[in-house]
Amino acid sequence: MEGDPEDGWFEVSSLDPKQFSETAVPDDTKQINASIIAAMTGTPEWWDVGAQRARDARRAGKGAFPAPVMSDRARWIEIDGPAGKVKLRVVAPEKSRGAYLHIHGGGHVLGGADQQDRLLEIIADSTGLTAISVEYRLAPENPYPAGPDDCEAAALWLSDNIRDFGGDKLTIGGESAGAHLAALTMLRLRDQHGRTPFHAANLVFGVFDLGMTPSARAFGNEERLILRTIDIEKFGEAFLPGLSAEEKRAPYLSPLFADLGGLCPALFTIGTRDALLDDSLFMHARWIAAGNAGELDIYPGACHGFLAFPCTQTFASLKKQMEFLNAATA
Repeated sequence: MEGDPEDGWFEVSSLDPKQFSETAVPDDTKQINASIIAAMTGTPEWWDVGAQRARDARRAGKGAFPAPVMSDRARWIEIDGPAGKVKLRVVAPEKSRGAYLHIHGGGHVLGGADQQDRLLEIIADSTGLTAISVEYRLAPENPYPAGPDDCEAAALWLSDNIRDFGGDKLTIGGESAGAHLAALTMLRLRDQHGRTPFHAANLVFGVFDLGMTPSARAFGNEERLILRTIDIEKFGEAFLPGLSAEEKRAPYLSPLFADLGGLCPALFTIGTRDALLDDSLFMHARWIAAGNAGELDIYPGACHGFLAFPCTQTFASLKKQMEFLNAATA
């Protein structure tokens, strides 16, 4: 139950210890986790074989993640960016009322805007928002600030042209590194351009402290469940080469340490077997403390990137995300 802040009080739902219990983990989630560990055991590390070879392998479906399925509804457009053209992957609903700016994950190193067309279709068809995914430049070839600059350019262009997408409902979101870039993009538009155009932010298993939260440091390297401590370290070195953990916590790099005031409602989604668990727990708390509306959606036993693997919790999370976007843009 929530009260009216104007009445001087309101209640925020508390965390439930049962969510973090092994008994709360669904059987199909346990099975998927075991299959992921088996599929990843013995696979080469991207920093050993090179980022491009790892990207090619992921695109071919080699490893834990399934090969991407391309949509015949998707199209590419190009906009002007800070270092040339930025490509945007666009999937439109039958009748659009605005746009969802999507930023893909992959540790700022892997992934691509055309590798989650099915997700873009779900967003477009469930919300009536045109889903637009940014093909931003990747590290280590293009470290900070290349990726954030491209996402900022896309957000500014979309803010200027939102009426071309059937309405004024502008939202943003992403997964993992994409959630981090989405948060940075909101902060950049507010601080550098005086704009707060977003109606909602959908931040899914994001990394918000590039200096690494306790859960990221404690996860360890033995269990190859998508994301380990060493993976986070290597991704961070590629994106922010030469910086110490404390330097990576500068507010313009790690949104957990930024002034979060005056931002839109946000949904934070996280699984309890994700090395980035604390990032979402801490960021949600700071989001609320800054005076923003925020929700925290926790999935017992779910690993990092669990949305890529069909199971009960995947479908429940997607349903929750769509409900959130619809409510925030009603």
